Amino acid sequence: MRSLALACADHYDKAPLGYRHQAPLAGGSISIRVFKAALSMKNQRSDHTRSGLPRYEGSLYFVGFLLCIPLANWMIHNLGTLCLTDGPCLIPVAPGVMAPSGVLMIGIALVLRDLVQRRLGKLWALLAIIVGAGLSWIVAEPALVIASTLAFLLSELADFAVYTPLQRRRLILAVVLSSIVGLIVDSLVFLQLAFGSLEFLGGQILGKAWMVLLSIPLIWLLRERDRRLGIQPA
Repeated sequence: MRSLALACADHYDKAPLGYRHQAPLAGGSISIRVFKAALSMKNQRSDHTRSGLPRYEGSLYFVGFLLCIPLANWMIHNLGTLCLTDGPCLIPVAPGVMAPSGVLMIGIALVLRDLVQRRLGKLWALLAIIVGAGLSWIVAEPALVIASTLAFLLSELADFAVYTPLQRRRLILAVVLSSIVGLIVDSLVFLQLAFGSLEFLGGQILGKAWMVLLSIPLIWLLRERDRRLGIQPA
């Protein structure tokens, strides 16, 4: 019914001025009151796009994405079910599998980067990656700075490469698939450069993957709201 009303609004917009008070359709004439209601619905949808809502949300995602980096660093040293002496704080990510607590924020960062791109576009997404890599260089421990920065940079670029061609057609698939690729790249690069071993690869991947999977209902709600309000990807 909503789609029919909006179609009527388009018909009304294009009709010659003299015919707008009595627009002929299949079942006869539609009154001016119906057209006004339809036009109101149409204008309401377009107002959301013009009002700056997507840019406002994109700014929040951008800031949240960057905050994930220092938060991950803080969690590794302060938050976990087991904090090792001179080592990271760990959390269980599966029965018998532990991982540094900071992996949770890396999983969230991958999803937020996708949302930055959806709201602000590719250039802002690339800017977020560059700024994030610089921030990673600043907050990482000296012994891990190269591993942390390269892992972040390469994983986010991998996320970008997978997400970009998919996002307009299949948003949820784009977010999940790009994030999974990104978190695997992040785990492989970091462990190999930092420790020369992939012994803890499973825990790293599982911890990040949980956050990606938990984000799916929120991504679905965002997609449905965008459809309802007529908001298009940047």
